[in-house]
Amino acid sequence: MDHEILDETKCELGEGPTYDPAQDKAWWFDIAGKKLFEHDFASARTSGYDLPVMASMLGVVDEATQLVATEDGLYLRDTATNRMTLHHPLEADDTITRSNDGRVHSSGALWIGTMGKAAEPEAGAIYWFRAGELRQLFANVSIPNAICFSPTSDTAYFTDSAKGLLMRVAIDPQTALPTGEPQVLHDHRAAKGAIDGAVVDAHGMIWNAAWGAACLNAFAPEGSLERTIRLPVRQPTCPAFIGRKLDRLLVTSAWQGMSDERRAADVDGGKTLIADLAVEGRAEPRVTP
Repeated sequence: MDHEILDETKCELGEGPTYDPAQDKAWWFDIAGKKLFEHDFASARTSGYDLPVMASMLGVVDEATQLVATEDGLYLRDTATNRMTLHHPLEADDTITRSNDGRVHSSGALWIGTMGKAAEPEAGAIYWFRAGELRQLFANVSIPNAICFSPTSDTAYFTDSAKGLLMRVAIDPQTALPTGEPQVLHDHRAAKGAIDGAVVDAHGMIWNAAWGAACLNAFAPEGSLERTIRLPVRQPTCPAFIGRKLDRLLVTSAWQGMSDERRAADVDGGKTLIADLAVEGRAEPRVTP
């Protein structure tokens, strides 16, 4: 696979990449480092911003404002000043947990997961948020990941990485609220690596980062494993479609939990890279805060 390193910064826990075609910019986080990164493709410049709390993903509201998921709430971020203003609490009374994986649905709703800062078993949950309203969808989740939506907007995917099962659930395409019970789409328990972040292309293919397995896995909408793409990082965490044509994948990665020996062997571990796969991606919708 052809790839390039987009940013040489070695993130302890790189996560939450997203891209806005209108601005031709991508963002991602180092959760453990309390850092937000922004890459402007027009200038080929990456900027870093310190954050007051752990944060894991963002949704674009408009060119001046973003909704950022953090360890204690959903914040509105002013892109000009990096000022963070609490918009809605998210497990603010639970000091054990933080936000993790999330995606924005075509309705403008956000699905966001929480988890224990030390991956405490079943400490987290998955929530739905839109227009100031927060609802818990699924409780007792250890490591929420792979949150993404079908091109028809009527199916959501997610996983608890600790369980190794990629799930799907029918949702209302107008609201992104579940209309049925989750079902197992793919059983990954016997395979190498853990199911981490994911994104769905225009054909319904689910592109999933395999933590610990140095690859991206592509699952068909029916759940079969169609492709495995090797990556130069041992712990990829999440992909996002980028570029004016949305035909490439930005992939974040992590060094968290690795021994010194493994870190030395994983030369590009923690860096943010671009995989040239000639995919037919989809733009991330803007969030309705």
